[in-house]
Amino acid sequence: MDIIYLNDLRIDTVIGINGWERRTKQTVILDIEMAADIKRAAQSDEINDTLNYRAVAKRLINYVSETEFKLIETLAESITDILLNEFKVPWCRLRLNKRGAVRGVRDVGIIMERGNKVI
Repeated sequence: MDIIYLNDLRIDTVIGINGWERRTKQTVILDIEMAADIKRAAQSDEINDTLNYRAVAKRLINYVSETEFKLIETLAESITDILLNEFKVPWCRLRLNKRGAVRGVRDVGIIMERGNKVI
């Protein structure tokens, strides 16, 4: 299995349960790993033969910036659903970080794996 990844993808969105969180966009940070078979792309040197990570980033930026979820769990689940269903990745691992969510803690977030790692 090969893995294509995006690290430190920062997107501003409305996320949280508190009143001020519902009025002010906050930055979430995504680290994403996606299973892919890159053999064909390595041989052809064509973008259409691989998972286009630019297209993934663009889709997620557009999606996340327009959402207004209360829970990071809901946001994370919806992101993995996009990866599995729209981009047809068989497996993904998402680390979603909401810095500053808890006083005294630098990083708060969730790590989620979905799909089948074997391709």
